[in-house]
Amino acid sequence: MKFATYSAEGATYFGAVTDAGMIALNSAAPQWPTLFDAVCADGLQTLADIARDRPVTHRDVQYEMVLPEARRILCVGVNFPDRNAEYKDGSEQPKYMSLFPRFASGFTGHDQPLIRPPESHQLDYEGEVAIVIGKGGRRIAQADAYDHIAALTICNEGTIRDWVRHAKFNVTQGKNWDRSAAMGPWLVPFTDARLLDDARIITRVNGEVRQDDVLARMMHPIRREIEYISTFMALQPGDIIVTGTPTGSGARLDPPQFLAPGDVVEVEVNGIGILRNTIQDEIE
Repeated sequence: MKFATYSAEGATYFGAVTDAGMIALNSAAPQWPTLFDAVCADGLQTLADIARDRPVTHRDVQYEMVLPEARRILCVGVNFPDRNAEYKDGSEQPKYMSLFPRFASGFTGHDQPLIRPPESHQLDYEGEVAIVIGKGGRRIAQADAYDHIAALTICNEGTIRDWVRHAKFNVTQGKNWDRSAAMGPWLVPFTDARLLDDARIITRVNGEVRQDDVLARMMHPIRREIEYISTFMALQPGDIIVTGTPTGSGARLDPPQFLAPGDVVEVEVNGIGILRNTIQDEIE
């Protein structure tokens, strides 16, 4: 069963996703005001049990960022072998992973537009798998890492490329423009290691495949990401790790191809779904 945060009839809900529509669960699980609270309480199976015999409550909905209350979002950069080569700086495969923070305000939901700001037209796409931590821990061993994952979702980690080069040692300002990225459409409970071990990311722009790779080729696999991150900070339920994007982003094409109003970007991951967004200029 899949779970989403969505808006309908002027209100925000969380619920179970079905082919016929949404099953709102707010009133059925009042102990959890949001889907984020349910994740933090290890409540996804309880939500599934509650939803099983309930009718659809909403058919005309707007998807929101799947966990808008998320407090900590860490992203892994340059995590596929070809991505490192794209930089053309002669560097070898890095021993340690690159990390940077993103904030929930930088994300929108499925079928909503990514916003291109007037300060830069270098809006780029990055298709990725995101994992949601369900069980916290410090210094988590790789062998135990998957036990700490509650759910999976998809991320288009939209980036304002020239702004990531404004300073020598960080990319934060290019990675956190309001509504420049998307996460969703929904959470898929993590119940089978194959959901990650066999996962394939395909990113399309206006139907053209731009990125196509498998998580098995990551330089720093997800088990290692959890081990490494939990070494320096205790992971908490509800934390999100955006795990890395394959080669093929617009900035690395020759010539570069950035996103423009009217473009449609789809990020597809088998076993999770398709995250789709259009591009729109910011209305000042």
